[in-house]
Amino acid sequence: MSLDLALASTPALHRRRFLGGCAATTALALAGNAFAADWPERTVTVIVPYAPGGQGDVFARLVGDRLGRALGQPVIVDNRPGASGALGARLVAKAPADGYTLLLGQTGEVAINGTAMRKPGYDALKEFRAVALVGNAPLVLAVPADSPWRSVADLVRTAREKAGGVAYASSGTATPGHLAAAALAAGTRTDMTHVPYKGAGQAITDLIGGQVQFFFASASSIMPHLQGGRVRALAVSTPTRLAALPQVPPVADTLPGFDFSLWGGYFAPRATPDAIVRRLSDEINRIIAEPELKQRFESEGSAVTPLTPERFDRFVRDEIAKYARLIKATGATLE
Repeated sequence: MSLDLALASTPALHRRRFLGGCAATTALALAGNAFAADWPERTVTVIVPYAPGGQGDVFARLVGDRLGRALGQPVIVDNRPGASGALGARLVAKAPADGYTLLLGQTGEVAINGTAMRKPGYDALKEFRAVALVGNAPLVLAVPADSPWRSVADLVRTAREKAGGVAYASSGTATPGHLAAAALAAGTRTDMTHVPYKGAGQAITDLIGGQVQFFFASASSIMPHLQGGRVRALAVSTPTRLAALPQVPPVADTLPGFDFSLWGGYFAPRATPDAIVRRLSDEINRIIAEPELKQRFESEGSAVTPLTPERFDRFVRDEIAKYARLIKATGATLE
């Protein structure tokens, strides 16, 4: 219905209230735009909900230095690890929506925790606003160097012949690697045994030693062991090949539709003004497209795919829905 039709069909008293409401909304929008025009006037803090050194921390620091120069104000990284990323995510969810507190959110705290945790303390869909995707890294399906398997088809064949006899590692229950392996088992109708670890380090050690038969590892954590010949890569978890491992095929070649990754991007509190979100998105997308930074990300196994806030929002919603289905099917939960 047009504005004219709405006014024509509204009684006089209601019409005055309607116009008053429109005026208030317009005033708020103008105030928000004026506020955004002056932004930023002080330091911007990016909360990374994990300890220093991880993928998200690397993303935040590489982009943050350049973003600070672009904005004309310092951009600092504040590491707030705890509760599988939920601690830092809660801080951003409750922060003022003024563009001065952002989240470098990743797959776990944005797409998984809401279903896998009983009380995450925040709702990613309701309390975060997608700003910009920074990097999207495939998982690498790695096996011991002396494994007889040369393809995903070989792995699946063995799993069918030995129900429960194929064991896979993960960095923990309800992590992307665990859920990717569970999806592989479900999609091929095989029975595989999950062996969760507290992080990738010990999982890789036991993979090399043959205590587990495969591991969907992050590209950054497994790459040195691939280069050292201690493990082999059978496949990558995204439909497209990884630039750093061009000879390794996607799992989707064997199981169509298979698509899992470790991604990270910037999020703001939900009510952050449009103008601030748009400026952040434009600056971040420009920064990650810089040849030097793009090459750095790709050398560490991360694809660079600039997205508008709207497209990033759709991506996030699809990821949340995908993991919710898997978590409910597997019963995987986080304390």
